[in-house]
Amino acid sequence: MKRLAPLIATVLVASLTSACGGDDGPSIVVYNAQHEELIVDLAKDFTKETGIKVELRNGKDLEMSAQLVAEGDASPADVFLTENSPAMAQVEAAGLFEPLSEDLVAPIPTQFRPDSGAWTGFVARSTVLVYNTDLIEESELPDSLLDLADPEWAGRISFSPTGADFQAIVAAVLHLEGEEATTKWLEGIKSNGTVYDGNNVVLEAVNSGQSEVGIIYHYYWYRDQKEAGEVSDNSKLHFFGNQDPGAFVSVSGAGILASSDHKEDAEKFIEFLTHEKGQQGLADSYALEYPLNPAVELAPPVKPFSELEPPQVGVSDLDSATVIELMTKVGFL
Repeated sequence: MKRLAPLIATVLVASLTSACGGDDGPSIVVYNAQHEELIVDLAKDFTKETGIKVELRNGKDLEMSAQLVAEGDASPADVFLTENSPAMAQVEAAGLFEPLSEDLVAPIPTQFRPDSGAWTGFVARSTVLVYNTDLIEESELPDSLLDLADPEWAGRISFSPTGADFQAIVAAVLHLEGEEATTKWLEGIKSNGTVYDGNNVVLEAVNSGQSEVGIIYHYYWYRDQKEAGEVSDNSKLHFFGNQDPGAFVSVSGAGILASSDHKEDAEKFIEFLTHEKGQQGLADSYALEYPLNPAVELAPPVKPFSELEPPQVGVSDLDSATVIELMTKVGFL
């Protein structure tokens, strides 16, 4: 551990959560911005399957992508995992990924992979509107996420703008609607809404009646329902359709660093992540995110992935830099 300490110190919000390889067997270093508990369990299954140990260093999407760009070819990372795709696009733009062979990623539909082949999606989450059933009827909900900027929604909405989750949604709006419309939408929801720190807090605020509706991802509500329903029993989810920006599906990404000294072992990790066994592990986990391998599905009552109607957004087309500029200009960041 003393030998590892200098390396760990270089990673923002770093945390060692899985056994290190040391000198007694193969190991890889994974910079992980996905949910820590989920990837810890997945890494244990991978090690059991292959004998390859996984050292996880955990942080947030854009913090870790910035760290990788700063480290460049000197990075100790073999693999990068994210919650949302803008951070993957940032590392891809810096030319730091090793292209993935088709056999590694073939189980994942092409719309969830960049055309470059630099990385792959492996799990996804759907944007939803959670609403308090005592305060509003589903028939009164907006047809589009963009409608929440209208004056009629003043004081009625909530969201958590500082996290990568919401910023990915804004990136989708930017891609689909353009900079002017996105700025107008951000200004409108800022005027209309209440800001909370975290999607779970948004869910709790809606459930308690502090807010009529909230913008979150689907799994927050389903998780609470599965556990106890303590902060979700007074609410339901509304899934936007018709390829509305509010139906945006955010993709979590996985890629191998070109500077990796353990590419063969890293490839085995990506293969495990995208093929049926690893995808089934994701589906069976607490996370309730959507596996992207069509051979694997989440169990009910989660709405089937095949029934979603997301807009067509290229996974490498989300512009995180412009999103940060716009949200800073509006006053969210």
